[in-house]
Amino acid sequence: MMSATLASARAMVLLVSPGVAGDPPPIRFEDVTASSGIDFTSTSGVDPSTQIVEVKGGGVALIDSDQDGDFDLFFPNGATLAGPNCGPGARLYENLGSMKFRDATAASGLDHHAWSFGSAVGDVDSDGFDDLYVACLGPDRFYRGLGDGRFVDATEQAGFGRDRDFSTSAALADFDGDGDLDLYVTNYLEFDPLHPVPVAHFRGIGVIGGPRGLVPQPDRLHRNDGGLFTDVSEVSGIRTATASFGLNALAADFTGDGRVDLFVGNDSMPNFLLENMGGLKFREIGQRAGCAATIDGASQASMGLALGDVNADRRPDVLVTVFSDDTNTLFASGKPGFFDDASSRYGVGVPSRSFCGWAAAFADLDHDADEDLFVVNGHVYPEATAERMNSEYRQPKLLMRRDGARFVTVADESQPWLSQPRRDRSAVFADLDHDGDIDAVVTGLNESVQVLANRHDAIDDWVEVSLDDLKTAGNRRGVGARIELTCDGRVQTRWVHGGGPFQSNQSSVAHFGIGAPAAEVDPPISITVTWPDGETTTETATRGRAMRIRRLPAAINSGG
Repeated sequence: MMSATLASARAMVLLVSPGVAGDPPPIRFEDVTASSGIDFTSTSGVDPSTQIVEVKGGGVALIDSDQDGDFDLFFPNGATLAGPNCGPGARLYENLGSMKFRDATAASGLDHHAWSFGSAVGDVDSDGFDDLYVACLGPDRFYRGLGDGRFVDATEQAGFGRDRDFSTSAALADFDGDGDLDLYVTNYLEFDPLHPVPVAHFRGIGVIGGPRGLVPQPDRLHRNDGGLFTDVSEVSGIRTATASFGLNALAADFTGDGRVDLFVGNDSMPNFLLENMGGLKFREIGQRAGCAATIDGASQASMGLALGDVNADRRPDVLVTVFSDDTNTLFASGKPGFFDDASSRYGVGVPSRSFCGWAAAFADLDHDADEDLFVVNGHVYPEATAERMNSEYRQPKLLMRRDGARFVTVADESQPWLSQPRRDRSAVFADLDHDGDIDAVVTGLNESVQVLANRHDAIDDWVEVSLDDLKTAGNRRGVGARIELTCDGRVQTRWVHGGGPFQSNQSSVAHFGIGAPAAEVDPPISITVTWPDGETTTETATRGRAMRIRRLPAAINSGG
């Protein structure tokens, strides 16, 4: 018999209307996987899963590998316990436009077969081309981009490859303010493929063992010195925090002092907020800041992380997705560096209770000038059913539209993808076809990749902003910058941050929905960029256009 808790949550999902009867839904996606050219199914252990290393699935990365101005897709892929270093291999898909992709792996040089999870993208050697860091079971790998769709394995030359960790995600950002991208890596736990973890029990049912009872691994921080990285984990202070089961990280200024901090989601242990003290020194303040645990003081199985400005105070808020029979938590900013558990206030908690949440993102999917919420779900236990665990093994996505002061669940029978049960894990969100709205690419646990095209109708109710910072050549995309759009007296805020929804990366293009003009005369649109070093640039934007804001070196600006 279905539990009262699960029945209540499902009723909430089914009873929320997408809009007035007969009207188009306010958020509408189309599953275009079959016509996209992407025919990739991820590998992560056997099916059904028997070990904890198998259940995280593989990530996906946005990367402009060929410098043509659009996002290509990289899938690091996994392996099996029978051959943990001999997986079927990573895949790179070239973006051809109009939601069409071509498998470009063979010509890319990405001969990568390690059991891999997340990845990070950035120009770490300041040559103008995107490079790629891949988090693995065992030594991580680093691939230097050549700018023409090809990569070379530069792991050892860049100072990597010495670790033997179970790395899950990575975030690139300029943590020491020297103009290039440093690297933070989340590590999970000690795992030996030759010595499987014994079965554990959950609600009297034999299930995959871990993470509780296993040994967590401490995270790593690497300083970038002109493309050569040095492990500064100990001297930086990040290891004064208790080693935890790290799954995801966001790099942004959470404390309001102009330095890039780190929000780290840990599985079954308190989250970290690593405050950047300057000089590449950090201290852990999560408990004091109110984001280590829920309002009840409970640690959660934190997995996905989404960054947005839910309360419109121009400071970052963070949504954390968690295990089933718990609720996703929204940490809303108070004064700089402090957070409140605002999950109930904004309605994001109860609808998530029956789900096991992974990648999540805030994005304005309907262009009404506020950010909606997209979460992908799927259980880790093959034994999961509603009757046994209040949660199914395969689960639908959770799409929530911002409606005034709260988020409401979108249910729409005309969109089959929305109710399709899958074992989803990772996702990226970006305007992949340059039509002004946010599309999604979703990966799952031994599932085929799913490509979702946003079918928003209006053509001029958006603005997109990308950055080109020539003043700091090692951070040209402006990781750490804040971008604000002002229109008709309303301010929207986006951040170019390190890290991503889960085992993935964020789009470096800031997307704003601005709605239709409220008056006959369209109000002006102003964009203000606060660069990572605190300098600001303000320009005028045009409705329905993508713009690039470029910052030139001081000598050029002064005419020298």
